[in-house]
Amino acid sequence: MYRLQYQPKIRNYTPDFILENGIIIEAKGWFRADDRTKMLLVNEQWPQLDIRLLFEKADNTLSKRSKTTYKEWAEKHGFIWAEGLIPLSWINEPKRPYNIDEILIKKKR
Repeated sequence: MYRLQYQPKIRNYTPDFILENGIIIEAKGWFRADDRTKMLLVNEQWPQLDIRLLFEKADNTLSKRSKTTYKEWAEKHGFIWAEGLIPLSWINEPKRPYNIDEILIKKKR
């Protein structure tokens, strides 16, 4: 397992999946406000990383009072997203120009 530090208060983000080509996937069933904030901070502080969102149901709204769906939020903030399963096209994409092992901190078990 790997983790990535982000701020304003130093915190750790642990990706759900890292594909062999370096794409980082964050899987979400319920996409809470604190998760959305975390993803914005991580994406802003680590712009060289390819972080993508995988939603269980992309048409869910952010809250009962919101009309914005998960997929609309992702698109507004520049995240590539998918619904259900990791697309084969993501798996088959070329390797990213960064070395994920040099960026992420290996977690001790």
